[in-house]
Amino acid sequence: MSADTLTHYPRMKQTQACLVGSTQLKNGMALARWSNQDDRIENIQSNHHTLSVYLNGAENSLRRQGSRTVSSQSSNSVCLMPASLTTNWDVLGPISLLHFYFSDAHLSQLIEQVWDKDGRSVQLDEIDFAQDALLTQLFCTTLSQSNWQDPLDQLALDSATQTALIHTLRHYSQRRLPTLRPTGGLPPWQLKRVVEYIEQHLKQPITLADMAGVTGLSDFHFARMFKQATGYPPHRYLLHRRLSQARHLLARTSLTMTEIALRCGFGSSSHFSNRFRAEAGISPTEFRMQHSSQCGTFR
Repeated sequence: MSADTLTHYPRMKQTQACLVGSTQLKNGMALARWSNQDDRIENIQSNHHTLSVYLNGAENSLRRQGSRTVSSQSSNSVCLMPASLTTNWDVLGPISLLHFYFSDAHLSQLIEQVWDKDGRSVQLDEIDFAQDALLTQLFCTTLSQSNWQDPLDQLALDSATQTALIHTLRHYSQRRLPTLRPTGGLPPWQLKRVVEYIEQHLKQPITLADMAGVTGLSDFHFARMFKQATGYPPHRYLLHRRLSQARHLLARTSLTMTEIALRCGFGSSSHFSNRFRAEAGISPTEFRMQHSSQCGTFR
C-alpha cells in the first residue's frame, strides 16, 4: 500500500526514511514499516501518537535532548512518542522499524469498551528505547511476519494491535487501569451462532467485527470470550477451519489447487500452499497423494 495510507500520520515524511510497507487498520489506525540510514532528523512533531518498535538497528539510532543523547543497548527496543512531542534524532547506521499510529480518540474508545471507564484526558508517557518483551514479541513476529494486504491476516493484525494498545495504556500512561482477568466464555447459543456464521462464510473475508457482530459484543470482549470457549483466538480458529475444509477437498475431490484455495477463503493457490505447508509440514499436493485413496474423516 502506498504512502497515501499515512495521510493522517505524516511523522516520518519529515525524514529521509524509506517506506517499506503500510496498511490502514480499523477505525483509521495505521501500521508502517520503515528503513533508514545516515539521517539527521530535526524537530519532528505530529498530532498523533506513535509506538515505534525497532526490528533491527536500534543501537544505530540516537535521540538528542539538548546536549544529551539517549541510545539503545539492544538491536530491538521500544519508543513511544505522544502527540505534539518534538524530537531530534541521529541515524548513524541501518535501522528497520515498525510504527503503529493512533490517536486520542482510539485510546478513549478502547478505555470505554474494555474497562467501562471515561476515556477522556488520556496522557501517554514519553518512552525512549525501552525493553518490553511483550511489544517486541508482537511487533517482531505477529506484525512484521503477517501479510498486511491479505484479508486472512487482518484478524491477526486486529488482535495484535489491540493487545499493543491495551498494554500501552496500562504501562505507559497516567491512567491507573486494572489488569484484565479472563472472563467466562461465550454461552453455547452464542458460540453456535458464531461457528455457523464462520462455516457459512469460509470462502469470504471475515473480520473480527463481523464475528463480534453476531454476538452483539465489542471486538475485545468477543475475542476474549471466544478464546475461553474454544481455546483458539478467533484468527487461529478461522485458519484451522479453512485448512480443515481444504484437507477434506484435497482428499475427496479432484478440484484444482486454485479452486480449493478460493473455496476455502485463500486469495491464491500459492498463498494457500504456503499456509497449508506451514501448518501441515507438507504441501497440498503431497497431502493429496497420501490421502486421496483413503476414506479418513476430516472435520
